[in-house]
Amino acid sequence: MLIDTRPQTVEIVNVAVVEKKHGSGLGKQLICHAIETARSMRYKTIELGTGNSSVGQLALYQKCGFRIVGVDRDFFTIHYDEPISV
Repeated sequence: MLIDTRPQTVEIVNVAVVEKKHGSGLGKQLICHAIETARSMRYKTIELGTGNSSVGQLALYQKCGFRIVGVDRDFFTIHYDEPISV
């Protein structure tokens, strides 16, 4: 769930909660656990990314203290050969 990306920086990746558990607080618990783990490992910066149409995820991340600092246009079409489906 944590990937070392640059000096003193970690990225939270691959967070998923089964749909029937959405709204139960499990996602927030996962994110908070990742943040505490990163802090205990002395990382200075914690990043994460999601699609700009992922409104629920964006709201969750903001509730956990993250703020939008940028948008990478066409990220998924540039970095993934296969279409991403839900």
